[in-house]
Amino acid sequence: MKMKHLLAAASLVAVSGLAQAQIDPLQARSLAASCAACHGTDGRAQPGMISLAGSNKNDMVKKMQDYKAGRVPAATIMHQLAKGYTDEQIEAIAVYFAAQKR
Repeated sequence: MKMKHLLAAASLVAVSGLAQAQIDPLQARSLAASCAACHGTDGRAQPGMISLAGSNKNDMVKKMQDYKAGRVPAATIMHQLAKGYTDEQIEAIAVYFAAQKR
């Protein structure tokens, strides 16, 4: 019986750690703001640039992970920028842009 309680307590600690590790929406918005120079305010870019607003979250995460790992050749500075973000920050930025209206 003690082992059951110990496992339950360990599970709660692990879950609470995950919850604390998440980035709040204001932090995500702040991180996403650094993308505005090229991708526009809230991801709505000017003609000739790539808009991120309303894009698929999973596609954005994959592309950023590919840049970060060097799997995609970058004609821009995206590979350098992507290396500056944690996986959690990349996920938060993608969630933010996916929620924006095009």
